Amino acid sequence: MSNGDLIQPPILTQKYYASPSVFTPENLLREAKRQKSINHGPIPKICLLDPDGDLVQHLMDTGQAHRNPHWACYHTCLYDFQYQGIEFGIVGTAVGASFAVLVAEEMFASGCELLISITSAGQITPIATPPYFFVIEKALRDEGTSYHYLPPSQYSEIDPGLNATLKSVFQPFPKSVFFGASWTTDAPFRETEASIAYSRAEGILGVEMEAAALYAFSHARSKPVICLAQITNQMGQVENDFEKGEANIDALAMFALIVKGVEGSVSG
Repeated sequence: MSNGDLIQPPILTQKYYASPSVFTPENLLREAKRQKSINHGPIPKICLLDPDGDLVQHLMDTGQAHRNPHWACYHTCLYDFQYQGIEFGIVGTAVGASFAVLVAEEMFASGCELLISITSAGQITPIATPPYFFVIEKALRDEGTSYHYLPPSQYSEIDPGLNATLKSVFQPFPKSVFFGASWTTDAPFRETEASIAYSRAEGILGVEMEAAALYAFSHARSKPVICLAQITNQMGQVENDFEKGEANIDALAMFALIVKGVEGSVSG
């Protein structure tokens, strides 16, 4: 097949970005509640995604979290907890772009008003010794979900207003929090030398699996989403990799600073 015979992949065709979806999270949750006999009720306005599941496990092990009785998702459990007087809802192990956005859609349909995702990431451009955190300002769209929400582009980005606010909220945090780009991939075991070199040339800090799709969803749905990453590893290329340090305690402190910093800039 010659280059002239190549066709555009289906994921980039027959997309009608201005048209509403026939299948909605509200309708799915309505039927899930009916089938499961779940009463209508609130979930916290501040929700978290924890793809690794470590934070959820920490909260459960320490008796800080309890299952929300009104969460009707077929695939996940949502847990409520309080930290520094702030009520949070959290879902763990929603790994990957499509799963993360599915849960995000359901969270906002259930009453969420701000979503924060925190994921571990592999180091691309070394700026410190792992582990360390960074705010994902933009994410390379090397996954599929974002193309159902926004037309093709190289990156999807955090809301500029939220990003500007975040620049100052971490001043009381005892550790450095960086800002930069990530590479969102659907295929972590296809991180080749060439693709890593390209990402490094782009100035990308780390590789993860959710941010590009979450930011595309955020833009298309006008919903506030913040994606954080913790560089925890060098893709298994060194011994004693994937160590997080005091990640759970640090993450909770970061969430509180974010919520207090952006209070008033989002609904509620």
